[in-house]
Amino acid sequence: MSDLEMRRLPGGEVTLHDARLSAQRTVQLEPFEIGVFPVTEEQLAEVLPIPSRHPRRPARDLSWLRAVRFCNAASEWEGLDSAYRVDGDEVTWDATSDGYRLPTEAEWEYACRAGSVGPHYAPLVDAAWTSADGVTSPQDVGGKLPNLHGLFDTLGNVWEWCWDLLDPARYGDYRVFRGGGYADDAWNVRAGVRRGGAPRMHHDDVGMRVARGSFDDPDDAQGWSASVDRERAVWEGPVPFGWTPLQRGSR
Repeated sequence: MSDLEMRRLPGGEVTLHDARLSAQRTVQLEPFEIGVFPVTEEQLAEVLPIPSRHPRRPARDLSWLRAVRFCNAASEWEGLDSAYRVDGDEVTWDATSDGYRLPTEAEWEYACRAGSVGPHYAPLVDAAWTSADGVTSPQDVGGKLPNLHGLFDTLGNVWEWCWDLLDPARYGDYRVFRGGGYADDAWNVRAGVRRGGAPRMHHDDVGMRVARGSFDDPDDAQGWSASVDRERAVWEGPVPFGWTPLQRGSR
């Protein structure tokens, strides 16, 4: 398989914001590795039965479940323990595994920001492929400026799936994607913007980037926790206008 070039990042702190809930949380991260580039069409085609018409463009039209399967297949290819247990549509992450996986949302934002505090790590025209460029498809990876971690295309080009649930009380099993795409404007191509979709959903501007890193607790790592996910799936208190919670109750 073509090399999945990785960058090891030191541990650190990142604060995540959820504008819809008017909430924020600060996460302490342990060191981890993350892909220098999004996974390309060529890399995807070498592991999964998907044609590659543009080898250096980021893989896209990619569901979250297919991204998970790519991670496991890439781990098997390199003789690593798989990070995910997959049973139909049910996926469990064993955080003690050192195999390839999707970054947690906290890891993704920490990696994207690279110490910056604004919405972009560089002027957007230099950092990201967006609607301002007038392109009608993703562009070859690495064509814009990297951030200070040496990572390319974390903003623009294609959105990138993360491991985390978007908002289980309202959206059930929807998973987060981050970063904005080639057809998005500056409002959406920002380090803090959160979007998401169902695990089988696929759009032509959503792709992936891999991460690696093993941690002591199989159900709690890098800003994600299985028990917290279960708590978040139950909506408490008054229902905000326009919301239709999937589950209601109290702890």
